[in-house]
Amino acid sequence: MKTTRKRYSAEFNAIRSDLTLAELAAQHGVHHTMIGAWKCQAMDDMARL
Repeated sequence: MKTTRKRYSAEFNAIRSDLTLAELAAQHGVHHTMIGAWKCQAMDDMARL
């Protein structure tokens, strides 16, 4: 069965970071799930624009 390669939008690549969620969380003193939630919210808001 052939699978297609996942393609990411420009919006996704714009907010992607070189650091992992855990590294970002440690750097800013928040829980990693908060950063994930903020990232999802930012992607949703960008899609609406």
